[in-house]
Parts: sequence; structure tokens; C-alpha cells
Amino acid sequence: MSCLGKKKYLSHPLNYYLIAILIDEPILDVGAGASTFVDHLINQGFSNINATDISETALNKLKERLGKEKASSVRWIVDDITQPTYIQNLKDIAVWHDRAVLHFLLEESQQEMYLSTLKKVVKKGGYVIIAAFSLKGAKKCSGLDVKNYDQNMLAKFLGDDFRLLEYFDYTFYMRSGNLRPYIYTLFQKN
Repeated sequence: MSCLGKKKYLSHPLNYYLIAILIDEPILDVGAGASTFVDHLINQGFSNINATDISETALNKLKERLGKEKASSVRWIVDDITQPTYIQNLKDIAVWHDRAVLHFLLEESQQEMYLSTLKKVVKKGGYVIIAAFSLKGAKKCSGLDVKNYDQNMLAKFLGDDFRLLEYFDYTFYMRSGNLRPYIYTLFQKN
């Protein structure tokens, strides 16, 4: 039985968000790296998944982990969100998912390009999930400085084109035992 054209709830891997979208609507995972969000989408039956990262190596590791069959169902995009070549040509993205990219963008020009690309590709009524280090979170990650956020800062960053629907604090426990406090936010484009 085909599910195309039918709505399905996309549950976030942390089970905090339920978003009703068509299973064939485009989803963009920004900074997909080696995260398990793409696995989660495939396992839920979503069929229009775009995974992007600046690192081809990171995407190749994700493809390997998924295996040939699952990896073939994903559109893989090596691109730099601060100087996008391919991402900016995407259209009607139903869900923009960013876990830990925005907080690495420290220069205003990088943040502006991220925001203009997001505004351009996310469709009206589309959703934006951003997870960034919270104000209580790390000030550096992998030796790089980061910008810390709370839900109000992210709402101000996205501006009046987006409405904050939900937010929550989440603490990631690293293998080293270190804690990484995040703020997770869900917005919808007006």
C-alpha cells in the first residue's frame, strides 16, 4: 500500500515534537554529519530526505552506517551553509532540521546567509527545528568557539516570518561523561 499523499506524524527522535506532514514532502537535515536523524526519518517511512553537511567524509560515514539500500533513498548534498551552492536551490522544504550547526556560525555574514537560505527554501507553513548550545552550554566544541542561545534569541534571529511553537532544554551526556546542555526549538513559517 502506498502512503504517498497521506499525512504522517514526524516524531522527533527525542519524542518531544510531533509534526504532521506528508511522507513525501521534502525534509532537510542541515549538518547531518553522523547523527541518527536520517535513520529515524527512514524508519518512520519518510521518502524525500535531503542530508547535507560541509564534510563529505561525515556523509560517507552516515551512508555506510545506513547501508546501501537505505542510503539510496536519501539525497546527499555536500555544501557549506554559509556559502551554499546546492542548498539554496531546494524548494518547498517542509522540515528544516539543524542540530548543532547554527551555534558554530559566529560571524554575522555566516548567520545572515544561513537565515536567508532558510527563509528561501522553507515553504509557508513549513517547520524549523533548531538545536543549539543553551546559555548554560559549552562555550567551545571540538576546540571551536560557539554562540550560545535560548529560545528568545533564536526567535529574534528568525524574525517575524516564524512563530515559536515549542522549546525545551535537553542535556546530552557525552561518552566522556561531560554534559552538553542544548535548547531545542520548533518554529513554523507564517
